[in-house]
Amino acid sequence: MQVSRHIHLTGTALKQWFIGQCYDSACVGLLWYAGLTFLQVPFAIFWALLAMLFQFIPHFGPVLSVIGPLIAAAFVGWETALYVLFLYGAIVVIDGLLLQPLIMRRQTRVPVWASLIVPILLSLFFGFWGFVIAAPLLAVIFIYRALGKGRDKSGPPQQTPPGQVITGGRLIDPGESTGHIPRPE
Repeated sequence: MQVSRHIHLTGTALKQWFIGQCYDSACVGLLWYAGLTFLQVPFAIFWALLAMLFQFIPHFGPVLSVIGPLIAAAFVGWETALYVLFLYGAIVVIDGLLLQPLIMRRQTRVPVWASLIVPILLSLFFGFWGFVIAAPLLAVIFIYRALGKGRDKSGPPQQTPPGQVITGGRLIDPGESTGHIPRPE
């Protein structure tokens, strides 16, 4: 396989992973906005947009996204601040166990079991960096796996040359007369 084909496949896998990450961030932002609006936390749209951006930072992003709304909710009341903590826990669980695996399954064809187990294993072996590279690495691995199984549809379509047998007949050469249609003179 040519190097340019490897670069194309890897780039395609990473692009699909990034698109999936954008979808995940948008979903998390919407969850934050809905929850903070329901709790009547001031500047809910700002905190939701900030949480959406922080979603791109592994490990620390979700923690950073709760600090602002927690402080704003503390000015409303301690009960509201407690509800914001519950909202944070619910969003982290929903995102980590449901949204992110399903979105990555749809975008990168990575199975749900792999997107749940492999980051844990890589973080055990390689620490923080293993967790950071787990999702894009899985996207690249599974595009090569699909290529090996012959399910890769990212390449150009293969055309049968004229004169060779195909299903249902044979292709004809554009310059060849078939006898069915008279050639214009």
